[in-house]
Amino acid sequence: MPSGGRLAILSLGALGVVYGDIGTSPLYALRECFAGHASLPPTAGNILGVLSLVFWSLIVVISIKYLVFVMRADHAGEGGILALMSLAAGPQKRKVRAAEPLLVTMGLFGAALLYGDGMITPAISVLSAIEGLEIGHPGLAHFVVPITIVVLILFFLVQRRGTGGIGAVFGPIMLVWFFAIGALGAGGILKNPRILSSLNPAHALRFMSENGWTGFLTLGAVFLVVTGGEALYADMGHFGARPIRIVWFVCVLPSLLLNYLGQGALLMNHPESTANPFYLLAPSWSLTPLIALSTIATVIASQAVVSGAFSLTRQAVQLGYLPRVKIEHTSTTELGQIYLPTVNSILMFATIALVLGFRTSSNLAAAYGIAVTATMVITTVLLYYVARRCWHWGRVRTLALTVPFLVMDLGFFGANAVKIAHGGWFAIVVALLVFTLMTTWHRGRRLLNMWVGRATPPLERFLADIKARPPHRVPGTAVFLSRISTVTPVALMRNLQHNRVLHESIILLTIGTDEIPRVDERDRASVEPVGPRIQRVIARYGFMEEPNVPVLLRGLEESGRLEPSSDGTTYFLSQETVLPTRLPGMAIWRERLFARMQRNAGSATVFFHLPANRVVEFGTQVEM
Repeated sequence: MPSGGRLAILSLGALGVVYGDIGTSPLYALRECFAGHASLPPTAGNILGVLSLVFWSLIVVISIKYLVFVMRADHAGEGGILALMSLAAGPQKRKVRAAEPLLVTMGLFGAALLYGDGMITPAISVLSAIEGLEIGHPGLAHFVVPITIVVLILFFLVQRRGTGGIGAVFGPIMLVWFFAIGALGAGGILKNPRILSSLNPAHALRFMSENGWTGFLTLGAVFLVVTGGEALYADMGHFGARPIRIVWFVCVLPSLLLNYLGQGALLMNHPESTANPFYLLAPSWSLTPLIALSTIATVIASQAVVSGAFSLTRQAVQLGYLPRVKIEHTSTTELGQIYLPTVNSILMFATIALVLGFRTSSNLAAAYGIAVTATMVITTVLLYYVARRCWHWGRVRTLALTVPFLVMDLGFFGANAVKIAHGGWFAIVVALLVFTLMTTWHRGRRLLNMWVGRATPPLERFLADIKARPPHRVPGTAVFLSRISTVTPVALMRNLQHNRVLHESIILLTIGTDEIPRVDERDRASVEPVGPRIQRVIARYGFMEEPNVPVLLRGLEESGRLEPSSDGTTYFLSQETVLPTRLPGMAIWRERLFARMQRNAGSATVFFHLPANRVVEFGTQVEM
């Protein structure tokens, strides 16, 4: 457990990376309650009631649910919804396996929802910051959208350079940000200390009972204060639970509460300030530097979301739910700092399209929330199974924990569901598209593996054949990559058929991904001699790791577990070309989609870090 200087460094890093999204919510959250689609009249009762809901949402959802319980569900130190899914749906007793397919489906859909969040967050965050120009410099109002687009383009273009260089200043900048918003809020509270009475939950209960349906709909805007909660769990592997918890209770929560209360005090004194209470809370002389600071803070918030999308994609690829994509490492020391060009381009164009389509952060707020609330509902359900299976809690105790969370999550989800027609459909459409891609790719790969198992003989039969009729052996080492360790690699069969020779030394390599973040090096690979100078290697990697075949084989050679290669090593791969048919398996449209995904998948040579000048590929046509 980190302590001292190490703890301080991790805490500052967590402040800059983890809390950007939730930390910039004051820019638009309270405004949406009174000037957005909810349009509550800013009466004293409504202001106190909304602020009471804000306070208790932060306490229950973030402080208790995520920081106390969800972050306890770490998967070998890693967090995130796919890690939670692996914990909840992992190998268990027979009586609970029936729920496993449903849990996997829920986990995948929750992951798919986060892509929509990754598109909306940069758009609404940066746009809400730039909209401060409308307050300080009204003549520049028509430049808000163009400036936002320029900032977003620059933001996505610099992703290629990685966060290593600028990451060191994220923490200090966000520290300044939280100090600034806390100070602004404290100044507002001093002008109307009565606002502190909103911490009494009676105001929230009174507000909901008096406003009925309108009060329920207001929950959709109140929810904006807790967006970013999933990031706390997803980034746990980078910083650890303790620094994230310390930063929340010492810095983030007090600053957020001060600012929201300060905005509420402003509204009680000046009800006409609903247009933008965050910026109107600041003195006029500080507007320009505050706009600049807000823009930087929202860019940092966007960075965390985009980095999360990169990490999520890599996990999905490793678990077999997305095809291989090009992954560039932007740091020689931090493995988690990666750049995915394809994902970055998709996010950039989608974000710019959102800004052009919705024009204002208030309009975007209508699209924001449905994806995050649905993900939070899924997280609570998965948490129930983790508590039962991994923590060995009884049913009553588990229900006592998760039911209150689920009631609150469903309330937020229901309030946001009415936004679907006003823009919430975007996140749902994105999630359905990504979910379809994930499930199609996973199902297609299973069918392809079944074809390989039927089309190629068992390895034992092949070894018996070459023992009975030994082929000519040529100098060198050949590595044949195979998905299934018990069947003969397709590339090995094709090489023998066409070249009628075998290499002097042969390695049959199968690489699999375990549903854990990282595999201990001692359990990385098993080596087994299966024939004359023929060895079978089965290697395992976690879903947070990337396989590097040359490094793996070199390590096995140095440890004496693998025969040293001679006269160079050649890597043989099989490349299947899928031909969609109407045979049973998948619907024809899904087979065509899988075939297109297969054609556009990243190169196995690059993915496994193979030297390109030593790779031989054999093509095979497969009818599905």
